[in-house]
Amino acid sequence: MTTQAAPKRRWVLALPLLVFAALAALFWFRLGADPAKLPSALIGRAAPQTALPALEGLTDNGAPVPGLDPAAFRGKVSLVNVWASWCVPCHEEAPLLTELGKDKRLQLVGINYKDAPDNARRFLGRYGNPFGIVGVDGNGRAAIEWGVYGVPETFIVGRDGRIAYKMVGGITQENYERVLKVEIDKALQAGS
Repeated sequence: MTTQAAPKRRWVLALPLLVFAALAALFWFRLGADPAKLPSALIGRAAPQTALPALEGLTDNGAPVPGLDPAAFRGKVSLVNVWASWCVPCHEEAPLLTELGKDKRLQLVGINYKDAPDNARRFLGRYGNPFGIVGVDGNGRAAIEWGVYGVPETFIVGRDGRIAYKMVGGITQENYERVLKVEIDKALQAGS
């Protein structure tokens, strides 16, 4: 082996190690990123025009709770929460949603994602139903149209029917105070 070939060979042997180190650094920094800051291509666009059937057997004061009609977004600030009874963070955020449901400036809309109707009704019976509208997304098609990564996710839809904000993951007291409340207030002030 010549003396010139030895440095080339060392470089070739070190190349896989350098590639591995670069990928490891990339994954390390990305895994530390806040998943709630995942970008959404739908911000500023009209909410999906997908009608969803009502959750069968769900009532409020004896009247059936309606399913999702996209026309319901016009003229109101809406908080849309995609949830399921089998979702652990959904159980954790339920008391906060119940509190938000008391804010009459907002319309709370639930999209029940790939859930059994009995389980969904039991879930709402356990925590209280904060939603004035509950649409059932049994096959997950509506979630795709909303750009949902996984449950729970929460959207703010402005009076103009456009998506103003998206939160990935469960609502906690901390992210409510720090982010969601601010975004709700912005939407309420816009176009009022």
